Amino acid sequence: MTNEALRFEQVRVTRGPKTILDGVDWVVREGQHWVMLGPNGAGKTTLLQIAATRLFPTSGRAWVLGKQLGRVDVFELRSRVGFASAALAGRIPMAEKVSDAVVTGAYGVTGRWRETYEADDEARARDLMAAFDVLGLADRPFGTLSEGERKRTQIARALMADPEVLLLDEPSAGLDLGGREVLVGALAELAADPRSPVMVLVTHHIEEIPPGFTDAALMAEGRLVAAGPLAEALTDASLSQTFGMDLLVSTRGDRWGAVASR
Repeated sequence: MTNEALRFEQVRVTRGPKTILDGVDWVVREGQHWVMLGPNGAGKTTLLQIAATRLFPTSGRAWVLGKQLGRVDVFELRSRVGFASAALAGRIPMAEKVSDAVVTGAYGVTGRWRETYEADDEARARDLMAAFDVLGLADRPFGTLSEGERKRTQIARALMADPEVLLLDEPSAGLDLGGREVLVGALAELAADPRSPVMVLVTHHIEEIPPGFTDAALMAEGRLVAAGPLAEALTDASLSQTFGMDLLVSTRGDRWGAVASR
């Protein structure tokens, strides 16, 4: 497992009589950037929560950065995993300055209090805010940002601790076309950087796959329909099975698309 960032073996999650994940086997290796596609209720967010060490499987085994969940201090492990989600964003105080919302990601806290940060932390926060085009908003309260600005701030924050794995749960949700394309462009730049972490991006839309992403996992009803290199996993048949309708996959340059078959 030396080059594996994530490994799931027969991972199952149940809530009472409901099965959310059903025997998932999945391996993510160093240097890979994954997109996870599927309809609502497919289990994508649950899978990401396990990868973020926020949730444990009901059965099966999961390793994060070579450490098996249940046999490791997850609080120490979490500092090595960047995580951006709507639930996490809801814990950032609305009055918090954007610069503070980002820099506090260095220690995984929300809400700056009396802690102090090194000059290197402040410099890294500025660099990340510049990379995601929110440096000009540094003194603005987080609660005054647009949805796109909040999403880019969250990703900058998730990168603050220089994580080995970056998990992004529907970062384009709620964005208009322009906001989506700005975000996709920023993630494409990040993927092109040889120093970038392993990434897993959850989305509903094939059009949101950033250039430079390498692999895809398709989920439906708690199971993996397909997983592997983009060109192998994203086929008409696999996407149609995932979404329960006949779909045709297309590419234009380095972007993906899909339409209903008629």
